Amino acid sequence: MHSHCLNCYHETKGKFCQNCGQKTDTHRIALGHFLTHDLMHGVWHLEKGILFTIKEIFARPGQAALDYIKGKRIRYYNVFYLSLLLIGLNILLSHFFNSIHPQTEETTKDSKAILLFLEKNVKIILLCVVPVIALNAMLIFRRLKLNFAEHLILGGFNLAGMLIINVWLIFFSFLNTYDTPAFLGFMEAVSFFACLLFPVWVYFNATKGLYKFGGFVWRFLLFYLLLWIEIIAVLVYLALLLTGKTDLYINI
Repeated sequence: MHSHCLNCYHETKGKFCQNCGQKTDTHRIALGHFLTHDLMHGVWHLEKGILFTIKEIFARPGQAALDYIKGKRIRYYNVFYLSLLLIGLNILLSHFFNSIHPQTEETTKDSKAILLFLEKNVKIILLCVVPVIALNAMLIFRRLKLNFAEHLILGGFNLAGMLIINVWLIFFSFLNTYDTPAFLGFMEAVSFFACLLFPVWVYFNATKGLYKFGGFVWRFLLFYLLLWIEIIAVLVYLALLLTGKTDLYINI
């Protein structure tokens, strides 16, 4: 161990620098040690963090998000980085699915413009779901006593879970395009509704003990009502904007 940190030159005691957090047992990089320790340790730590986070997202998403908010973060992989990875995976799988099973239905010029915009901006659109969910939840689930930034964490857990389920939805949709058992069609439907209703599980788990069952039900019906109104309003505005019809509606 070094008596002074090699990163910030602060005097050290123990295994870590008290000033910047770097380890005090740093060593010269050698090929054998790099392959057997540094590289493997980094990959294992990354995979372990991702797998633990995915497990928590489905086993106890609300409580896991609250643990993260309270400061228990070392075992978790950043949920927003995970969401970006999952968005990339979903885009890749969707592109692969569409290349094998291209849509044959004719679309209008306006429809093509809207679909092209959604395709080009899918990452931003999906990430924008998080603040919308967070705002609605902050208004409805007040007993959580979280600020908007903390509700964003819960929204991030929602998005990551829905993206993981959507990977399975694409997988079952791919298999279901062939002459396959009805079971795959059933699993496709289950995946769709699981993705749609995943926020119910997140907030039910997060608000455990805060609301009676009836109180939770009407709050979540209101949550979905607000969410669908917001989604429809945004889609209508985008459709009008992209098709050049906003001036007409403004004049009216």
